[in-house]
Amino acid sequence: MAENRAVWGIDIGQAGLKAVRLKYAAQAEQVLAVAYDYIPHPKILSQPDAIPRELIKQALDTFLERNDITGDLVAISLPGHSALARFIQLPPVESSKVADVVKYEARQQIPFALEDVIWDFQTLGGGIEESGFMLGAEVGLFAMKTEQVYEALRPFTEAKVEVEVVQIAPLALYNFHCYDTLGVRRSTEDEFVAPDEHTIMLDMGTDNTTLMVSNGEKIWIRNVPVGGNHFTRALTKEMKLTFAKAEHLKCNATKSPDPRAVFQALRPVFNDYVSEIQRSIGYFSSVNREAKISKIVGVGNGFKLAGLQKFLQQNLQYDVERVEAFDAVVGDTVLNAPVFQENIMTFAVPYGLALQTLQLTKLRTTLLPKEIAVARKIRHKKPWAVATAATLLCGLATSVAGYANAAAKVNTERFGEVEGAAETFKSALASGQSAYDSARGTHDGLVEKGTHLVSYLDKRELWAELFRGVNEALPRAVGLQLDEEDLTKIPRVNVRSVTAQRYADLKTWFDGLREQDKNFLTEDEKAKGPTGEGYVLTLMCEHYYTPEDRLGGGVIFVNSTLLQNLRKPFIQQGDNFQGPVPVSILGISHPVITDNPPPVKVELYENGAPKTGDTPPRGFKPGVRPGFPRPGVPRQPGAGPSTAVGQFKLIDRTTFTLQFAWKPTLVKDRVMPEAAEPAPGAGIPATVGTPETPGSVAAPGIVPGAASPAIPGSVLPGNTPTLGQ
Repeated sequence: MAENRAVWGIDIGQAGLKAVRLKYAAQAEQVLAVAYDYIPHPKILSQPDAIPRELIKQALDTFLERNDITGDLVAISLPGHSALARFIQLPPVESSKVADVVKYEARQQIPFALEDVIWDFQTLGGGIEESGFMLGAEVGLFAMKTEQVYEALRPFTEAKVEVEVVQIAPLALYNFHCYDTLGVRRSTEDEFVAPDEHTIMLDMGTDNTTLMVSNGEKIWIRNVPVGGNHFTRALTKEMKLTFAKAEHLKCNATKSPDPRAVFQALRPVFNDYVSEIQRSIGYFSSVNREAKISKIVGVGNGFKLAGLQKFLQQNLQYDVERVEAFDAVVGDTVLNAPVFQENIMTFAVPYGLALQTLQLTKLRTTLLPKEIAVARKIRHKKPWAVATAATLLCGLATSVAGYANAAAKVNTERFGEVEGAAETFKSALASGQSAYDSARGTHDGLVEKGTHLVSYLDKRELWAELFRGVNEALPRAVGLQLDEEDLTKIPRVNVRSVTAQRYADLKTWFDGLREQDKNFLTEDEKAKGPTGEGYVLTLMCEHYYTPEDRLGGGVIFVNSTLLQNLRKPFIQQGDNFQGPVPVSILGISHPVITDNPPPVKVELYENGAPKTGDTPPRGFKPGVRPGFPRPGVPRQPGAGPSTAVGQFKLIDRTTFTLQFAWKPTLVKDRVMPEAAEPAPGAGIPATVGTPETPGSVAAPGIVPGAASPAIPGSVLPGNTPTLGQ
């Protein structure tokens, strides 16, 4: 029980420092709140003219001046949007090998080398142990980049404050929810039965909102990129106010001269906030189909915004509550203090941090760097080690003195034969060492050859990854389009052929492009072309997509979908539960259309696909109609009558040649984007050509990249299958 020491839970956010000091009374089995502090920053850390490091140092210095933390343990939080949280369902595995399996999974789940991150894991529950095997266990995996953890620890290190626990804010909320709301205790956690209904906790901060869903056993976390500052910025824009005045007006909206105008200016942000939460709830429900959500609980000072609680309740159709009190802690001096009561919603995170450090929650993970923990343990044990070493040294000195006394009485003539045997053994040892060194040299040579032979294994999947990325970047059909048989209404691109040419310097290819080809490049791509060794991939493509307004077809359709998708680090179209597919981080760059001839008229038959002379497509009805060209062949001026079958019409076939540079990049050399998680809205069907996800489409239940049985003509007769199927 943390030696029954008092614990400070400290959360330094964008708006200020929040801290609460807890102690545990073991005999009464009660948590006592004995002190607190709330220190707002003079400026919000994300404001352009703010210097976060200086403001945080100033707040921490003020806290240390007000409070004596000597002998107390300290726990701090890390922002949830900067951390990675994954929840993995383990296969049946021996209990002793769970750590090895989790480490393997960590290498797959964390988009960085494990040496560059600090990570920890914990079995969350739901599993049983039988005959030495762990069955159906769910493991939480949490990680953050090493430099970000050390940056968060820097103010405490400079102030000579030892931090005991480093935890991400969403897990501190989970501790608060389990202990204070659900009544889960470490002493009775084995008897705890998780309820069927889940609770959503919304921690609305300055720039982000943490969304945590849990029933006490399972956890699901997502970051919503909307916070209190977004409402303030809306007021500065709509009502032409300074940031400080807009912040004051936001906090006192109901007391303003014209509350209606204030809420009218805030409505777009309200709508965006609800949309993001609905999107998150929809995604959670899609991957946890049996989970039921009972209510939403709001924490964080941003949740005090007037009208927010009622707006969420009306639009989300859930009961929305705010944290008004802490039920599992006593201490009237703290709990009834006016400042604490006014800001009680912002103390949920430090409360959860302190509970974990008191070892009152089942969560035990920490992102405290191991080097710091080991150095601290060595320092604490150093006095005992010195005493032990001194005792051993005294004993050794006594022993040496005894042996020295005995050695002084030894007659060397008695040991002549033994000394000769020792010299013989020494010669044999030298000979054996020489033989060993020779064998070692031979072994090292064989190891070097073997290393050379297997050095290409890490490159064998590069081409497969490339084709998978290109395939995922192709536009998809969505919704009713999946049942569409008319090719002109299906936003799909067919890839007829893919060729690759290797260049010693990709600059040669880029300089050889025509100026009209470079019109498809961005300004940054035009300014800086590819260099160095690599490949140029050439795709011969076609499509029949013709929008009703005919303004977004042809090469415009290709530019707004396929070219834009090839520039993205990751693509995740539709409910792809395997996660995002890497594209540009594979080394793809500078996609251009190098050939774009005018569309050609072809004959479209009843089944919705052009006939090219092979096996008739589904839905084809034979018939004879003289006087028209052969199916699938453009009509030529003066062509004589030919025999065609079926009813048809003339449609546009747009052909084009697309090229892009590719520099094969090994996994260890890839530069990952800041946010490796799927963008907000991943898994929600989008419409082709929407501004939010140009060309990105998906359909519920359809795995991206798989051929849809509802679309006839997925493989055009007489041609190879396209990458888009």
